[in-house]
Amino acid sequence: MLYLIGLGLGDAEDITVKGLEAVRRCGRVYLEAYTSVLPAGREALEKFYGKELILADREMVEQEADSILKDADVSDVAFLVVGDPFGATTHSDLVLRAVNLGIPYRVIHNASIMNAVGCCGLQLYNFGETVSIVFWTDTWKPESFFDKIKKNRQNGMHTLCLLDIKVKEQSVENLMKGRKVYEPPRYMSVNQAAEQLLAIIQNRRLQGEEPEITENTICVGLARVGAQDQKIASGTLHQMSTVELGGPLHSMIVTGTMHPLELEMLKLFSVDSSTFENNAFQRNA
Repeated sequence: MLYLIGLGLGDAEDITVKGLEAVRRCGRVYLEAYTSVLPAGREALEKFYGKELILADREMVEQEADSILKDADVSDVAFLVVGDPFGATTHSDLVLRAVNLGIPYRVIHNASIMNAVGCCGLQLYNFGETVSIVFWTDTWKPESFFDKIKKNRQNGMHTLCLLDIKVKEQSVENLMKGRKVYEPPRYMSVNQAAEQLLAIIQNRRLQGEEPEITENTICVGLARVGAQDQKIASGTLHQMSTVELGGPLHSMIVTGTMHPLELEMLKLFSVDSSTFENNAFQRNA
């Protein structure tokens, strides 16, 4: 059996009882280590689960998936995913490979950032399409995510922005030369995401467009959701570019039309209470 097991968002103890029992039964346990990270770290997980974990990076999952599935038809293998196995990033390819090899699989779900963002008070059924905001480079500055946020906002919907994670990435030079040398991990902050959005707003204005999202659009910054030291901050997009939320992982929400109850909840986390006293730029239901 192949088990795909969600670990939740906070620490080692967030795994479900069902998930923990499955992990302890398995002969091999892989920890997916490139779409997200758990603040607790690998060692804490191994201690709590009583199992050695094999780190499964992007290369292993995408190019060497058969090694993960080896002997899974005669023994139990677990594939652990931070959050939920089919939350922000699906692992459909692994499931399809297992099915093609005649290996049965079972999914054990857990909390994901996709539903845990409700902690800020915005109602989940008022969210539109989720977007990913990637790190810009000197030569690559995509803006496609901005247009998706714009579309959501035109429909009155909030947008959850998942922020880029660079783990075990190679520089262009090392990639070209075939050197297995990796860059230090990088995790995008709410500040960086806000700065990129502000830059796009300026670009659009230079092109004669008045963007749907402005410096005064109400946003929410979230850090380490599910952990004991989780932090939430609400305010304008401009305020998000300077707010201090601490270490990773960060997410950001660009709001759409807000119900009065949603507004009241966001006030609990306001960077500056005067932001919510001036209703001139808010879109209220």
